[in-house]
Amino acid sequence: MTEKSDSAAAVAVEALTLEQAEAELKRLAAEIAEHDKHYFAEDAPTVSDAEYDALRKRNNEIEARFPELIRGDSPSQRVGVEPTSGFGKITHSIPMLSLDNAFDDDDVRDFVGRVRRFLKYDPLMGALGVTAEPKIDGLSLSLRYEGGKLVSAATRGDGTVGENVTANARTIADIPTELKGKAPDVAEIRGEVYMAHADFQSLNARMAANGGKVFANPRNAAAGSLRQLNPDITASRPLRFFAYAWGEMTSLPADTQMGMVEAMGAWGFAVNPKMQLCESVDELIAVYHGIEEERATLGYDIDGVVYKVDRLDLQERLGYVSRSPRWAIAHKFPAEQAFTILNDIEIQVGRTGALTPVAKLEPVTVGGVVVSNATLHNEDYIKGIGQDGEPLRGGKDLRIGDTVKIQRAGDVIPQVIDVDLDKRPADAEPFEFPTVCPACGSHAVREIHPKTGRQDAVRRCTGGLICPAQATEKLKHFVSRNAFDIEGFGDKQVDAFYTDGLVMAPADIFTLEERDRRALTKLRNREGWGAVSARNLFEAINARREIDLHRFIFALGIRHVGEGNAKLLARYYGSWETFYQAMLKAHDHDSDAWAELNNIDGVGTIVAEAVTEFFAESHNRDQLTALLEQVTPKDAEKIDAGDSPVAGKTIVFTGSLERMTRDEAKAMAERFGAKVSGSVSKKTDLVVAGPGAGSKLTKAQELDVEVISEDDWFELVGG
Repeated sequence: MTEKSDSAAAVAVEALTLEQAEAELKRLAAEIAEHDKHYFAEDAPTVSDAEYDALRKRNNEIEARFPELIRGDSPSQRVGVEPTSGFGKITHSIPMLSLDNAFDDDDVRDFVGRVRRFLKYDPLMGALGVTAEPKIDGLSLSLRYEGGKLVSAATRGDGTVGENVTANARTIADIPTELKGKAPDVAEIRGEVYMAHADFQSLNARMAANGGKVFANPRNAAAGSLRQLNPDITASRPLRFFAYAWGEMTSLPADTQMGMVEAMGAWGFAVNPKMQLCESVDELIAVYHGIEEERATLGYDIDGVVYKVDRLDLQERLGYVSRSPRWAIAHKFPAEQAFTILNDIEIQVGRTGALTPVAKLEPVTVGGVVVSNATLHNEDYIKGIGQDGEPLRGGKDLRIGDTVKIQRAGDVIPQVIDVDLDKRPADAEPFEFPTVCPACGSHAVREIHPKTGRQDAVRRCTGGLICPAQATEKLKHFVSRNAFDIEGFGDKQVDAFYTDGLVMAPADIFTLEERDRRALTKLRNREGWGAVSARNLFEAINARREIDLHRFIFALGIRHVGEGNAKLLARYYGSWETFYQAMLKAHDHDSDAWAELNNIDGVGTIVAEAVTEFFAESHNRDQLTALLEQVTPKDAEKIDAGDSPVAGKTIVFTGSLERMTRDEAKAMAERFGAKVSGSVSKKTDLVVAGPGAGSKLTKAQELDVEVISEDDWFELVGG
């Protein structure tokens, strides 16, 4: 792309200069032609429908403003692409054109208005009949019958010449090889080859089982199946066909669009039962929205609704403009949105214990991808409450059986954005979010943010070590570098050992060697292992049977307890037994142990809640008992504070410190063997108060705790 066209691409159509418009039309012609090749010739689109439609719309708007710049290779002057060399060619006796698009209700009103103005159709002349039918998302096909017998079948191709797929078309059950009843001597029937959802899923399952490549969506599957050089492959694919248009006819069996389609049905073709005749714009739009909400239940893909003037004499008067008829238009669905049915809500447990609800949907194609799952984020989202507490979807909750609108934008995970209460089943019940983990039965809790007082949006499993949904990730964390750091025991080994049932919990790591001695199949004989590597692993495991207390605490994978907090807890409590007993007592929020835990500077309520919930679970305590039979956490290293006057004392710093930062003060106190707390309690030994000290100073005075200044502190610890 040239620098000139690059800059033009960022300019609004109404602001383009003549030179920019010329460069932009050149760029658009080349880009759209490339996309057409991938879509029509290769059945492998490279952009979403929304992106493609936006390119064509921009091209049309520029051409409308600068009609003198319309190019010979403009996308507005052509249909599809030239046929590939793999098939013979058939010239259409009457060109196969495409339709202009409408993207919203106003575009439909404009379409009907243009038709009326062109025809000078006075409302007093009566209703202007317009048909509405689902726009099938498949591959266009033209079938030629002579004397009632099928003689040829051709794809759209470039609109003038298509690919000869006659042998393949004959294998499709919906395409009669001989017409029923009295048909014209020459009859070209046009319609869409497609694949039903159920057939698409079965085909993809069969392809995957045989090691083949699966299709992205039913349209690609239908197009790829019809355009096989070997008709036997096409015959093995479950293709279907809807008839809805015609080309050359030696005589017409009806004088309306509805009548023609009815005649096709009588000749033996499948025609769409959803086709309706409307007499007003409002009726057309109502049919559109009705079909839009039924989309997932039709059993096949559609991407919009097609409107056609019903009377054939009026169609003839209206004629064509460039590549499209004036008497028809396709009202496209939003490319990244669709209505479907919420079949179920499944709770998945993530590696951190988060319980995430997932919508199990009736499959529907959105933006070229078949969507059957969507995120529901959390339980408040299901209830219709946003992160800010404001109502979502007008405060409407989501229930199994609902008709919901989903949105998929680019690579973003699809999400449910609306629900149609008018279609809610009478027996639909509000969804009850589980308060226990579906994977292990442990409590699932929502933490309270201490500052806002609001619950966390996510509910989490407290099962930790015993939760199978979290097991492998927890084990990987347990053996990681800053935890037990067992050499040769990485992610790959964790996955393999867990799958084979060798290591299901941390304690199993340390009994692996003993169990291996009794096993019929030794570790050294397993794929990827040998005598040396097995021996090295066992030695690495045994080297970690004694471990620093802070590493042991960190290895447990308690939520909110990272390396820093693990060191804080280890340093404060000193030994595993002291820490463990304190955490058991701290589960009672009225206890001194709970207050003491919260007073540790740097801990806070969120960490305290997470730690006490972890130890409150009997499953976790059982796992710890088994683990502690194999390993020994070493007491935290005692600081040699010499004759420090603050060794072993609990210190609180408050107010503005002028000679050191708060972190420096904390580090200094710990260096002299003191413990630093974040709040004042009856266990506090000393408060160091700077200017602006407030409630902590008041609390110290109430409890008769000794208070000194910052200068006094430096004098106390020796300058």
